[in-house]
Formats: sequence, structure tokens, C-alpha cells
Amino acid sequence: MRWQLGRRSQNVEDRRGMSPTRGFPMPRGIPMSRGVRRGGLGGIGLLLLLLLGFCYGFDPGMLMQGDSVTNVPYAPAPQAPRSGVDDEMGQVVATVLGYTEDTWDDLFASMGQQYRAPTLVLFSGAVDSACGFAQAAMGPFYCPADAGIYIDTSFYDQLERQLGAGGDFARYYVMAHEYGHHIQKLTGVADAIRSAQAQDPRRANRLQVLMELQADCYAGVWAGKNRNLIEPGDFEEGMAAASAIGDDALTQGRVGPETFTHGTSAQRTEALRLGMTTGDDTQCDRYVQAG
Repeated sequence: MRWQLGRRSQNVEDRRGMSPTRGFPMPRGIPMSRGVRRGGLGGIGLLLLLLLGFCYGFDPGMLMQGDSVTNVPYAPAPQAPRSGVDDEMGQVVATVLGYTEDTWDDLFASMGQQYRAPTLVLFSGAVDSACGFAQAAMGPFYCPADAGIYIDTSFYDQLERQLGAGGDFARYYVMAHEYGHHIQKLTGVADAIRSAQAQDPRRANRLQVLMELQADCYAGVWAGKNRNLIEPGDFEEGMAAASAIGDDALTQGRVGPETFTHGTSAQRTEALRLGMTTGDDTQCDRYVQAG
């Protein structure tokens, strides 16, 4: 992707190299039951945590229960986040964020609606958000409480080494997916899904899958509306990433489809392809309407 052509977003906080000011980085206020995510964190991060549970023999749900925080202090004095980014990875992230902001700003303007951009926070190791503490092992996530997208850029290396989904466009897809969760907050879809999950817990996983697929579709819309920036092989990289993080691919048959929370590889690639080929965000409504 020709990222050098774009403007750099100013909505970036660089907290890399900073340590959280509270205890062990475990999210608070995000109850889970049998793998169902009901609260603040959106995106592919929890699925990776689930994968770690299978690999290392612990129950990821235990890390996500209630308000408990294990107090293992980090001790450093609080530091203010850097206002800019001065390395190539940070510049890439800021530029891709700028493209994404412009895409959704234009879409909201065409509908006569006001758009509010999120903040993207770069961190390393662990971070403190309005949704609680998070570890890098959870992967990128969106916190609706502070409208923040949180990314430890080392996740991109993990995506390539452990899941075989390398390439720059695979990284941008991850960002655009989390951005999709911000769009869901602005449109009210996220609140509607949470309300429906609370009313009918038996449908919670299915509803979660549909919301994640819509976010994948939104990521595709962003790519479809920026075709002038796309280089040969970019779409293929995105498809490979979407396939690699499907529930069935990550769990390798260890759990049943009724426990899935993000969708199968086939569902995720289909949703991403729909957004890319149409460039039409209204096409993505079919996922949440199916709930």
C-alpha cells in the first residue's frame, strides 16, 4: 500500500516504552462466560487470548472476570504520552489512520451526520485504558469507553510468525477492523448488540460473530474506497489475515461452533471481500440485520 502519499493523523498517542501506572494488566469490568465477550474490548484480541489458553493450558475467561486486578506494581513514575511519532512504524500507523479518518469522515458527511474520530494509542507490553488494563498478548482492541484503538505494534510480528499472515496490508486490515468497532459505536450498533445479548444470553455468541463480521466488512469498505493506494498482492494479504484469525483456524477444532465469537475463516474472508468489492458501507448492514 502506498502509505507515503497520505497525511499523518494527529489523533495518535505514543505510549511505547511507558509502563502502566497501576497493577497487573488485566481488563476490568468485562465479564465473560464461556468465551462470550460482553463488554468493553472489541476486535481480534480476545480470540488470540483464547488461543493462548489452548496452547498453555489456562482458562482465558479467568483473566477477564469481573473487576478483580492482581496487584503486581510496575513502580515507574507517570509519564505523558509523546504527541508525535518519529519512527517508520509509527509514521505508517499515523498515515493509515489518516486515510481511515478521511474515508469515514466523507461517508458520514454524505449521510449528513457528524463524525468523531477515535484516538489510536501505540503501546508496548501493557496499557491502561478506560476499559481497564490490557496486555499485548490480547492483541489490538477498541475501547468504547474512551473511543480508543490500542495497538502494540509487536503484534504485527506475531501475526506473521505465528499465524502466517504477513505483509503491510494485513497490518492495515487489523487497524481498519478495530476502526470498524468505532463506527459501530457511533451508529448505535454496538449498544444495540450489547442490549440484545443481555436480553437473550443464548444468542450472545451469534450476535457477537455478526458484529465482528460487520467490522471486517467495514475494513473492506475502507480498502475498497482507497483503491488508488492498493498495490498488487495487498488484497491477498488481507484475505490471508482474515482467514488466519477465523475461530475455526485458531481453535483447530478444539471447541464447537456454538462457542465462536468472531466467525469462521470463510465468514471473515467473505465479509472482508464484500466490503472491498462494493466499497459500500450499507452492504455491511446485512450482518447485524441477520441477528
